[in-house]
Amino acid sequence: MSNPGNMNAFTGAEKYVLDEELAKIVNISMALEMPLLLKGEPGTGKTMLAHAIAQTLDMPLIVLNVKSSLKLVDALYQYDTLTRLNDSRFGDSSRDVSNIEEYIRMGKIGQAFVGEKKTVLLIDEIDKADTDFQDDMLDVLDQMEFDIIEIDKTVKARNRPVIVITSNAKKDLSDPFLGRCNFHHIAFPDPEMMRRIIIVHFPDIDNDLLDTCVKTFYGLRELNGIEKKPATRELINWIRALKLDPDFRPKDMVHGKIPFLGILYKKSPDYQQALQQIRRRR
Repeated sequence: MSNPGNMNAFTGAEKYVLDEELAKIVNISMALEMPLLLKGEPGTGKTMLAHAIAQTLDMPLIVLNVKSSLKLVDALYQYDTLTRLNDSRFGDSSRDVSNIEEYIRMGKIGQAFVGEKKTVLLIDEIDKADTDFQDDMLDVLDQMEFDIIEIDKTVKARNRPVIVITSNAKKDLSDPFLGRCNFHHIAFPDPEMMRRIIIVHFPDIDNDLLDTCVKTFYGLRELNGIEKKPATRELINWIRALKLDPDFRPKDMVHGKIPFLGILYKKSPDYQQALQQIRRRR
């Protein structure tokens, strides 16, 4: 296990603002060489945290986007039987058809294992996978090795990756899975934290625009009947649009004139619900 006193400390990145507790759990997880499981609603920065760690610590980032149909073996490696068949038929390849290893391609976890440099491995939205996938994957990550059956070869990790796992909490994870990870829930930023995030992205933002946008944004998140509430990403894009609009004035929003609602609400029913409620309040 790494010595916590010698590890490179993660303190945030140029475009990523984090609180002290999150910084501590990231660094402790790296020191203990344990996966860090992040939960929280979409838009709280779970995925971007892995990008920030990779950027700050100068590590390659490998992203495994989990889908319900994903098989663990595909995350480890793929045997390209089709290409081998074509090579054997047409004989115009430089590959040795009799050597199956030439047709083995590493999946995302395999890439993290065989890379010459220590990587950040982001396993995104693990709650989409079934329980067997989750538990078997952690077996591989615990042992830091897996077998390629077709060539009777064991792949051992050159460097143990920094593992970040995200979940939108749409489905419960198994107790064994939870027991083998460090856990942190990223709450949606409060208005003060959101101001800090906005200032990082817009250092020269006018105070009136900042205050008006934050107040309006949190009011819009509380509207009734909204399925997908606007998140930090939508707020940042919304502010970009407002800054580019020469006709926009912050005081207009005080009177319920809120432009570019389509940047904040990406689903038509949400957009219509918001529009109706805003009109009724005028």
